[in-house]
Amino acid sequence: MNFRLKIWRQPNAKSSGKLVDYEAKDISPNTSFLEMLDIVNEDLLARGEEPIAFDSDCREGICGTCALTINGEAHGPDHPGAVCEVYMRKFRDGETIIVEPFRVRSFPVVKDLVVDRSALDRIVQAGGFISARAGSAPEANSIPIPKPDVDLAMEAAACIGCGACAAACPNASAMLFTAAKVSHLALLPQGNPERTSRVLKMVHAMDAEGFGNCTNTYECEAVCPAEISASFIAKLNREYARASLRASVRE
Repeated sequence: MNFRLKIWRQPNAKSSGKLVDYEAKDISPNTSFLEMLDIVNEDLLARGEEPIAFDSDCREGICGTCALTINGEAHGPDHPGAVCEVYMRKFRDGETIIVEPFRVRSFPVVKDLVVDRSALDRIVQAGGFISARAGSAPEANSIPIPKPDVDLAMEAAACIGCGACAAACPNASAMLFTAAKVSHLALLPQGNPERTSRVLKMVHAMDAEGFGNCTNTYECEAVCPAEISASFIAKLNREYARASLRASVRE
């Protein structure tokens, strides 16, 4: 298979960028998208040119670092899944493919296709901890938890923090990410001691990072590699309203 590529090239955060044309020739349909970029980079290095910078780590759809926009879609055309799980058989032979970094103001471009997503880390750091004892795994039945709550908590905890929800949202909202991080602890008794302060701190941190608000377009849910439901945003709103009321009563 042969492809025409238009790839965003930007030397650094302070420079302007542009789409540059490349060709990917004789690519197996069973080649992953990132492997295809590796092949293109090998050709560039052989010609003495600067390779295309892009992030990747696990290449198994777990770490979330392979954050790219392909033909206008966060993580590309094969949902649910991350870019590293997209195979070239999803594209037509001879197709033109546009590859860009996530377009979110809170994710500044570092170089080419690499963006700084540390804003998500700062949201978690603002309140995503518990005071429960950490260490060896406790006895599974020592704290009885209803199975529906466990299932919901596990669904929320599946978030890999890739930022696709913000990249797909027309408002660049990180509500789905924040909702997942708040919800999976709010649903478990271990998260109860900091439940009120956690949601207030994390939402305030999200706003401070410059993310937009949710207007229920559900693009976040559509592109989420972990298939996290947008219903968790409603859970976040309830948690925030509850915490705000409690804080106002204490005042």
